[in-house]
Amino acid sequence: MRSMVEGSTHARIYAAYKCMATPIAHERARGLRRPMSPPEARLWNHVRGHRLRGYKFRRQHPIGPYIIDFYCPAARLAVEVDGSTHDHPDRVAHDRRRTAWLATQGVRVIRIAARDVRDELDGVLAFIARVVGERIVASTPPPPASPAVPLPSFAGEVSD
Repeated sequence: MRSMVEGSTHARIYAAYKCMATPIAHERARGLRRPMSPPEARLWNHVRGHRLRGYKFRRQHPIGPYIIDFYCPAARLAVEVDGSTHDHPDRVAHDRRRTAWLATQGVRVIRIAARDVRDELDGVLAFIARVVGERIVASTPPPPASPAVPLPSFAGEVSD
């Protein structure tokens, strides 16, 4: 097998393929888009349609074998709204494995308690916007250096 140079076209295509959702995940995501819990519906109402500082979010977005509650592609950020079922030890272990796998794909996961969406929505929205902004700034490459431009010479100046 040919080796792939990091950053090459083949490496980027392979990386994108590796985290593509499976057909089963796409079907599950489609089914999950219909019923939302009240906290999810409340949060969705505030982030959909570029409503959160112009950032785009997707709902029930599949990545690999997982379905993300809300996903901001520009920041590669997953936002999960967790109800009380996520407090169960088995669910906590599953969430850790899921978060670790998503991290290997370059996706950061933030978990928001459903009660916080219900009781502290403004704070939740500010937190999400801050994390999105930080991730976008961190992933933006610096502008290219401008080539050295010689200073213009003026009439009457002696050049070296």
